[in-house]
Amino acid sequence: MRNPLRSEAEAYRFLLLTVAYFGVIALAAWLGGRWVGLGIFVALSAAAAVLALRPEERPDPVPTTSIHRGGEDDHRILVVANETVGGETLRRELERRSQGKSTQVLVVCPFLNSPLRHWASDEDGARAAAQVRLEASLARLREAGIEAQGEVGDGDPLQAIEDGLRTFGADEVVISTHPEGRSHWLARGIVSTARTRFAVPITHVVVDLEAEREDVR
Repeated sequence: MRNPLRSEAEAYRFLLLTVAYFGVIALAAWLGGRWVGLGIFVALSAAAAVLALRPEERPDPVPTTSIHRGGEDDHRILVVANETVGGETLRRELERRSQGKSTQVLVVCPFLNSPLRHWASDEDGARAAAQVRLEASLARLREAGIEAQGEVGDGDPLQAIEDGLRTFGADEVVISTHPEGRSHWLARGIVSTARTRFAVPITHVVVDLEAEREDVR
């Protein structure tokens, strides 16, 4: 979905289009009567809805590599997870990958937002919820002896991975999702797309939160 209000210039253009929209309807009603005005209103509204709801066009992604940062013996893992960020399965996998290595972990939690709120640039609530999940996950990782940092990332997990690779310089990426059938990321092909888009090893970890809750009971 397109967001017309991402910059001041776009907001100003949106205002001008809104004024023109109502101006055309008023002029049509004045010249041709209220039924003509109503017809113009319906036609323009339908056209605006189609433009607003069509997927946002993005340029073809350029394959992204990661520049290693830190010492030669340092191993850096970029973790991308959202609702599964605190899952026990993910924590155990990171423990396994950190054994015997000087490991640093960056956990990126892409915020979840509804299409309507995204279109209106209303991201505060989604970011706050992602921050709460992230802080709980970092606390559990640190209790397990894993040195971990964290940040809330872009709502698009692929963009969140790209941003993390550029700033963190990861040697590998771990993507955590719900099981197939309950994962929006798997339905969108996020893992397979990431493996062709990014020139680093990518591991997919499936976290079944419902099964973990059953284990706790």
